[in-house]
Amino acid sequence: MNCIDLVSTDPCFSLAAEEYLLKNRTDDFLVISVNNPSVIIGKHQVAHRESDTRFITENNIPVIRRMSGGGTVYHDSGNINFSFIIQSKSGFQINFRKYTLPVIEFLASLGISAFLEGRNNIRVNGLKISGNAEHVYRERVLHHGTLLFSTDTDKLTRSLRSDTSSYHTRAVESVPSVVANLADLLGGKMNMEEFRLLLLDFFLGREGNRLYSFSPGEEKQIGLIAGSKYRSWEWNYAYGPEYQFADDFEIRGDVCSCRMTVKEGVIRECTFSGNTELEKAAGKLIGCRHMPDDMMKIFRNENVWLEEADIFKFF
Repeated sequence: MNCIDLVSTDPCFSLAAEEYLLKNRTDDFLVISVNNPSVIIGKHQVAHRESDTRFITENNIPVIRRMSGGGTVYHDSGNINFSFIIQSKSGFQINFRKYTLPVIEFLASLGISAFLEGRNNIRVNGLKISGNAEHVYRERVLHHGTLLFSTDTDKLTRSLRSDTSSYHTRAVESVPSVVANLADLLGGKMNMEEFRLLLLDFFLGREGNRLYSFSPGEEKQIGLIAGSKYRSWEWNYAYGPEYQFADDFEIRGDVCSCRMTVKEGVIRECTFSGNTELEKAAGKLIGCRHMPDDMMKIFRNENVWLEEADIFKFF
């Protein structure tokens, strides 16, 4: 197996690298990476329902849709990602136990007793340290997961939406879990970089495994995938399932109601009540992207006065 210690910390490049290896190679790979702060949603999720739109917007944290299903995870410089891209036999491709086992064995070598619990989480003493997802492409499978080492749990919590009651959809919904950092479980015995190198060495120590680096040509192809897909609004927001947003809130002392239907990321139906200005502007939002900047532009064009923070009441 080829082992890649990815230099890039760009989550779009990391996800594009997985797609490139899955669809353009036939040999086996392990990719170890660390990404900048980002919210990574499953293929069949609604971006706004899974992320706290206000917090991520104000903190410049991107939401990026991956090609596998499952729930949402948070990436930052304290989280290590591992990805297996393996040639596999049809009918035997989805196997969370198979691909999490070597990671669990690595943790055991450090004195940490971890277990695969449920379908796709690795836990220690009931606390989640790793979320995993899989995607099948022809005769190949992608299994990827996280390892929380020293992640900023406050930003993790604040980046993910805790109250999803305003969203009504058939989309896959994440299951919240209490998490733990491996650094704490290790009692401060090592830092993030030391842990990452130990993880890489653990796999390189297995027979037949070797270190691999992308060629300039491969990096260019991966960069094109990252730019055309994983940085695009069309993939990250518009690809998600149809949903309805319904909520009541206060605007300038008025108790207002908002009801919207959003399909392919665009507002298809919209009604307001409780505020005359909003009621008049509702029709203008039809065809507008369900994004803070886009909606604010419409409101300003219609002379609807809103505080900057008010726009996030529609998310």
